[in-house]
Amino acid sequence: MAPIGNSAAARDIAHLVHPYTNLATHAVKGPLILSRGKGIHVYDDGGREYIEGMAGLWCTSFGFGEEELVEAAVEQMRKLPYYHGFTGKSTEPSIELAEKLKALMPFPASKVFFTNSGSEANDTQVKLIWYYNNALGRPHKKKIISRVKGYHGVTVASASLTGLPNNHRDFDLPIAGITHTACPHFYRFGEAGESEEAFATRMADTLEQKILEEGPDTVAAFIAEPLMGAGGVLLPPATYFEKVQAVLAKYDVLFIDDEVICGFARTGNMFGAETFGMHPNSMSVAKALSSAYLPIAACVFDEAIYQALEDQSRKIGTFAHGYTYSGHPACAAVAVKTLELMERRNVLGHVRDVMPAFQRRLHAFADHPLIGEARGVGLIGAVELVADKKTKRSFDPTRAVGPTLVNFAQEHGLILRAIGDSIAFCPPLIISEGEITEMFDRFSKALDDTEAWVHRENLRAV
Repeated sequence: MAPIGNSAAARDIAHLVHPYTNLATHAVKGPLILSRGKGIHVYDDGGREYIEGMAGLWCTSFGFGEEELVEAAVEQMRKLPYYHGFTGKSTEPSIELAEKLKALMPFPASKVFFTNSGSEANDTQVKLIWYYNNALGRPHKKKIISRVKGYHGVTVASASLTGLPNNHRDFDLPIAGITHTACPHFYRFGEAGESEEAFATRMADTLEQKILEEGPDTVAAFIAEPLMGAGGVLLPPATYFEKVQAVLAKYDVLFIDDEVICGFARTGNMFGAETFGMHPNSMSVAKALSSAYLPIAACVFDEAIYQALEDQSRKIGTFAHGYTYSGHPACAAVAVKTLELMERRNVLGHVRDVMPAFQRRLHAFADHPLIGEARGVGLIGAVELVADKKTKRSFDPTRAVGPTLVNFAQEHGLILRAIGDSIAFCPPLIISEGEITEMFDRFSKALDDTEAWVHRENLRAV
């Protein structure tokens, strides 16, 4: 029965549209309303405590209630609550943040452009690549290749880059000029007897064939996450990026690194590019940039791309792209403080200290009868549920086994995310080893509840 009266839940149903939600189901079931948070925990409006096993949406790296981030926002709001960057205006926080970001980059970065979300950053990447090739006198070199199961956002262009069917269905996407190559998930798409390295070679060959089919003179860029987050926490097979980058260099195709999820210590290095040997021309960052306390994101690009922007600006008279809130001073101040705290508290060192315990507990679930694959790196991972471990047969998607497990987890005080029948883990980076133990203990109870339900419902039947 739907919530009634003037409760917060009833008001939610009456007035809000929720992202990534079955709206028809929500109208009956209503929301889980969170009212406060502290550390890795959040609390609902009834006072019940949950471990936030997804750091919100892969983003709240410092957890909840970090006073130094709150104070950074308050101080800047009192000093200069807003200003823009149009027509040569600037603020000290946006300048300082750009400096700090450039210094952190694992590639030769030239300039930083601020946006408000990862979607906007990747949308901007598309525009910049088109602008870049126009500046170089290559008006036909505009196509961008993404990957099946990649996730890059939900604007018209970034949702087109995203390689997930529900982001395209009935939105009339993808737009022209954006295409997708194969998903490099070895567990699902590796062939019998094929090694990871051989699979990586086949994936690189598939990319090369896609470039040749489209025409190398028409392909401008390739975009990839270091690991595919919302596609299911899919790690690249060994040697994948080494081989892919050789193909890109062969055909003069730029490489865009989407670090929206992987950036800022999540994978055990400051950026996923360092973890997986990537050498991009440009990068998108967001989420943990401000520990999600205020919305901010950025595109960081090399000198060749920047020089094209400058040349076109000289020709046209302006660089006619930007957002009202690009480099918003309060958001930038919180991001500056976030990066300062990461260094002062040696968050990367902490991640490296606790990630072995995280990965041990995660991979131990591979022995469970419901789990086909456990995968992860750093403080991010997933388990994939299967009906048959030997054949890797998936459950009937209409039975929603993954979402059911997540519901059981919530009953045990753990918030996770189901990506189909893959269950993702991405806790705040501040999580302790003891809290990792508690998180996986709660998950273990939910997994056993799910196994009992699957048995009762006879869901393994072919």
